[in-house]
Amino acid sequence: MSHTDAPSVYRADADGFFGEFGGAELPPFLAGPIAEVAVAYDAASQDPGFQEQFQSLLAKYVGRPSLLYFAENLSRELGGAKVYLKREDLNHTGAHKVNHCLGEALLAKRMGKTRLIAETGAGQHGVALATAAALVGLECEIHMGAIDVAKQHPNVVRMELLGAKVVPVEEGGRSLKEAVDSAFAVYASAPEEYFFAIGSVVGPHPYPSMVRDFQSVVGREARAQILETEGRLPDALVAAVGGGSNALGLFDAFLEDESVRIVGVEPAGEGLEGDRHAATMTLGTPGTLHGMRTKVLQGEGGEPSPVHSIASGLDYPGVGPQHAQLEQLGRVEYLSVTDAETLDAFQTLSRVEGIIPALESSHAIAQVMKLAPELPADAVVIANLSGRGDKDVDFVAERLREA
Repeated sequence: MSHTDAPSVYRADADGFFGEFGGAELPPFLAGPIAEVAVAYDAASQDPGFQEQFQSLLAKYVGRPSLLYFAENLSRELGGAKVYLKREDLNHTGAHKVNHCLGEALLAKRMGKTRLIAETGAGQHGVALATAAALVGLECEIHMGAIDVAKQHPNVVRMELLGAKVVPVEEGGRSLKEAVDSAFAVYASAPEEYFFAIGSVVGPHPYPSMVRDFQSVVGREARAQILETEGRLPDALVAAVGGGSNALGLFDAFLEDESVRIVGVEPAGEGLEGDRHAATMTLGTPGTLHGMRTKVLQGEGGEPSPVHSIASGLDYPGVGPQHAQLEQLGRVEYLSVTDAETLDAFQTLSRVEGIIPALESSHAIAQVMKLAPELPADAVVIANLSGRGDKDVDFVAERLREA
């Protein structure tokens, strides 16, 4: 079987369901426009011209393939397994987000839309979408929680320099969930003009499948690279999970390889015993959020719970529906690390390898720091370094001063 596509159990059905999770639970005024996206994506995915254009931009604009880097110093310091980093931080715009943003921008252009609209948490999706919009000649509007606007000011400046309109969201928890709500409301007012470019493998069908497909280049490259370098598959994969796009991007090409342990890492924040975390896979229950059936951190009435993570891009009370299915199938293991462990990993990788990781990616590194010493010296672990930490250095410096 080709490893460019996972087997059908790991694909949504015609209605966008991964087992019991997924679908498109939408009010009538959104159902039609989102269905239009599904039809357009299905056609584009089978169009060699669209795929050729997308792949060409990944190579000539993004700079793919990204490196699979043997972190020799980190491996030596941890003891145990050899640690490889999939260097998505080296992409143009500094994160994995540009992969699906280019795909969504091309699809919007194909559909005759004139504006891209989206939410962003840490700002990486916003920067990537603003970049893609500038490249293909579309207007761009980014909604961002007011807390994240303050926390990720450098990315706000980047978005504005790229020509995007940044809309601070002051409602509710003033973070990623509210940014999604706000952007959806504007989209619903003029769907004939806007293309909603969701920033992760979340939301109504077709977005969980579409964003995964655009991101699957990460895992396909990593698979070929590790086979060339080590002559075999890795023993384990590790990636951070908020909505879950960077994780599925890496995991997808390995899902049928039962010998490969796959670990998703979510935010335990200030501890799972309280409510200052975003550990959806660990503590969430089935529910509906942003048009999808998935696992959600929610109150007794079904309302999404307030969440917290030191990494703005992970503070989301839901998760991509395919992740919920993968946990149910027992194919992926979901663990969590705290803010303190994440800060330690951020500093460790910076000091030991000269690589400053995003706080989102630092969740994966923190789990690798636990996992690698438990494995034999001939074991191989690949972690997805989903973004660079330039955006986080001022915030981290402030946190360290407070400590």
